[in-house]
Amino acid sequence: MARPCGIEAFDTTALRPYTERECNQKEPAMPNPTAAMLVIGDEILSGRTRDSNMHFLAGELTRHGITLAEVRVVSDDTAAIIGAVNALRASYDNVFTSGGIGPTHDDITAEAIAAAFGVGISQRADAMALLAAHYDRSGMPFNEARQRMARIPDGASLIDNPISTAPGFTLENVHVMAGVPNIFQAMVAGVLPTLTGGAPLLSQSLRVNRGEGEVATPFAALAAEYPDLSLGSYPFTHNGAYGTNLVIRGTDAARIDAAMTRLAALFPA
Repeated sequence: MARPCGIEAFDTTALRPYTERECNQKEPAMPNPTAAMLVIGDEILSGRTRDSNMHFLAGELTRHGITLAEVRVVSDDTAAIIGAVNALRASYDNVFTSGGIGPTHDDITAEAIAAAFGVGISQRADAMALLAAHYDRSGMPFNEARQRMARIPDGASLIDNPISTAPGFTLENVHVMAGVPNIFQAMVAGVLPTLTGGAPLLSQSLRVNRGEGEVATPFAALAAEYPDLSLGSYPFTHNGAYGTNLVIRGTDAARIDAAMTRLAALFPA
């Protein structure tokens, strides 16, 4: 929104009234909330399992107006998980973890999160009740291994799992979720409405049949003209010819339109 003009339009920093030009400028937009993701699992690092959760989370956060700023992958190692969680939760508004909350001996994420926060962990009565009812309906024994999935750090709230019941949990700004993609997606769908978002990230792109080396200089100059937008170039080859997809991202549709008009003029078809 534009700054209000008139008798009360006063710049308290410079101790003078706003100029007419300053009055017509938009107030700087508040930055969107930030997030990081921690992917946990030896199977990811070994190449045995291809992670799809990061791609899904990035898209959902973008639509919700939360900037995914960092992704880390760590092994099933308690110290590595603790170190990464503590670093990320201190740097970002939200942290999402995937993996390591199942029933086997190497599912150590819950204990590591508790240790990172310095709180206790136990089999929570509400989680136990959910799982007991689920296995009773399924006609399967609620054995010791399955009871491990009720381990919840003290002070955490449960994240609903409509797929297989075993809950994730939220502790302060850390959201701990399963690594199985359809369960992870369901948990994200349950958590996102509880989080404060910002302006959704918008984007437009222009495909030009020129290599990056040819478009780099004018594209960089355009980026300098629009410091509030993110401009990126992504090369491709088609039938042996080089080309570049030029992408402009931001939260202000009018600014993106203006930058795209300038971009199209720089590289006419």
